[in-house]
Order: sequence, then structure tokens, then C-alpha cells
Amino acid sequence: MPTNVTAEYLAAEEEYRNAKTIPEKIRALEKMYATVPKHKGTEKLRLQIKRKLAELRRELEKQRAQKKGGGYSFSVRKEGAAQIVLAGLPNVGKSSLIKALTNADVDVANYAFTTVEPIPGMMHHKDVPIQLVEVPGLVEGAALGKGMGPQLLSVIRNADAIAIVVDLSQNPIKQMETLLREFERAGIKVNKRKPRVEIKRTATGGIVINGQENIKGDLREVMRMLREERIHSAEITVKEPVTLEEFADALDESLVWKRAIIIANKGDAPGSKENYEKLLKAYGDCFKIIPVSARRRINLDRLRDGLYELAGIIRVFTKSPGEEPAYPPVALKKGSTVMDLAKRIHKDFAKNFRYARVWGKSVKFPGQRVGADHVLEDGDIVEIHAR
Repeated sequence: MPTNVTAEYLAAEEEYRNAKTIPEKIRALEKMYATVPKHKGTEKLRLQIKRKLAELRRELEKQRAQKKGGGYSFSVRKEGAAQIVLAGLPNVGKSSLIKALTNADVDVANYAFTTVEPIPGMMHHKDVPIQLVEVPGLVEGAALGKGMGPQLLSVIRNADAIAIVVDLSQNPIKQMETLLREFERAGIKVNKRKPRVEIKRTATGGIVINGQENIKGDLREVMRMLREERIHSAEITVKEPVTLEEFADALDESLVWKRAIIIANKGDAPGSKENYEKLLKAYGDCFKIIPVSARRRINLDRLRDGLYELAGIIRVFTKSPGEEPAYPPVALKKGSTVMDLAKRIHKDFAKNFRYARVWGKSVKFPGQRVGADHVLEDGDIVEIHAR
């Protein structure tokens, strides 16, 4: 143990030793991780705590799955070009927002837990349908089993992105701290990029690590982590500098990585301006924050633009030779190629693809001839030529 740990860390360590249940152990370990000094000498300790937390989360999820049997669960079928969940504490205005933005038939009332199950609705913006899903209010301890927390967080894990809704008439910083803590406990990494570590399991050959120089830590710890994950034969390519904790995150298959924005609702309430400034100062560097009033329909056009951007999609128009572009456009994920478009249109276009002509931002001149791996951009017009 490092000699310069704080009193808060020692108290949390004692709490962990006395913990009887998995949720109690998780809470204690979180306190230990938050209070351990961050320097070279505590690197292994921080890694051990983080790995233990991941192990306990998996064990807790396994226990829930065994108990659930025919228990209650939520499932929202994805529709449209992308699915975005609206998540927040109770009574922050999620129902008012989804009613204002979509065709969903929802009850709106000024008290907590008006919504008792996820409600989907379709927002149409820039010729693209985007599914919004209102998730009932999350509470402190949701990821550890309180209320229907695990089921609600499962819906959030499965979505394409998250719109975090906070109430500007209350303390938005405290709301964000609660939500981000529950997301972290549920293995949801918000507005963070997965470390670029590629792992290809092999039948034989042992462990081969390409790019070892990018690992900022003891290689023996890396090998120990691999053994713990039962990876005994694999080719691992580390494509960027990573710490041991980042390498551990890359190994943890239970983690999901989600884009998110903050919807700062009730912007017409007393004190909302001051609370918005506090929110901007605390989270403006890592989140796009959009102030709105669902009740008075203020700033909803800007919110629609923000949700469209969050969805991470592009619109691509198709055309036949000598004809005008077809309508409506095809919605694709950002980074999609001409071949991705061909597959969406019809399998024969992909199978018999020869080349394509493209008009738009992704080419240097109109009608440029491109191959199947050409990356498209929003608003491009594509003419596919097949055998």
C-alpha cells in the first residue's frame, strides 16, 4: 500500500473490508478510487481497484440475470435512422420534451414518476426520422438495483446516443454528478473514446503485442490482465499511447461507449440563467449544452439540430443516370462508404458494383468517379453503376 494515502482513502478501505453485499463493496471501492492519490506510485493500486469494480459489476449483473427468470424487463425496438434516449432524474421535463419533439402520446404532469416505462416517439428532422425514447427517471443507486434502475440503464446501454436532461430550476451540477455516477456504475462511458487497442484471439501462438512502446506502464501488468480475462493466445495491436487503466478499459467487453449532449430544460424558471452558467462552467468542455424550455417551446429548433448532430448520421441522395436525385434521402452513419450505400439499396448493387459517380462535399469535382471504399459526406448525391 502507498504510504501517502489520505484519511478518506483509509476510511473507504475500512468500509470495503466491512462490506457484506456487492452494492456496498462497489460504493466503498468507488470512494477508494476517488480518494487515492494520483501519481506514478499509485498506478497499480488504481488499476487494481478499477479491475475489482469491473469484476463486481459483472458479478452483480450475473446475479440479477439468475434471479430475473420471468421478471419484468424493458425492450425498445430500434426504428428510424438512430435511437437516442432522453435520460435524467425524475420530474426534469423529459415527457414535455418528447411530446414537443415527436408524435408520442405521453402524460405530462408536474410530479415525479409520471412515466413508468420507456416511451418511444419519432422526430423528423432534415428529411430523416430519429427515434427518441423517454426513460423513466433515474435515482441514486439505480445501477446497484434501486427501483427499476438496472432495466432502465439497459435501455440506455442499447441506444445509439444519450440526451441527458437536467432541470435548470434545481441544482444541475448535483443532477449531473448523480447521473454520471450511475452511468459509470452501469459500464456506460459517456463522451469518451474507446482506446484504440485491437484484440484478435488466435487458436495458437501465445500472446503477440504489436506497438508495445505505446503502453505507458509495466508490461507484466498487461500480461496479468490478459490472464485474468482468459486471453492466452491473441494478436494485440496497440494503435495509440495508452495507460494501464485505458488498456484495461479496452479489454472490458462489458463497457459501452456513448455520445451524449445535455438538454438544460426549464430555462424559463427563476434562477435558471445562473444555474445554466454553472453547468456551462462545469461541463461545457466535454458536453454540448442546449438550454430550452419545453413548456414554452423555447429553443426547440436548436435542440432538433443538436439531436440530429448527436445521431451521427448523414443524408445521401441516390440518382439514376440522366435523372434527378431521388427523394427521400438514405440515412447512413457518419463514415459510411459507397459500398455501405450500395448494400442499403439492394444486395445486387453491392454484388455487381463497378463504380459510382458522386456530386457533393466528399469529391473534388461534380460527378467524380469513385470506388466502393469512397467515404461519403452529408448531402452527397450518388449514382451507382453496376454490371
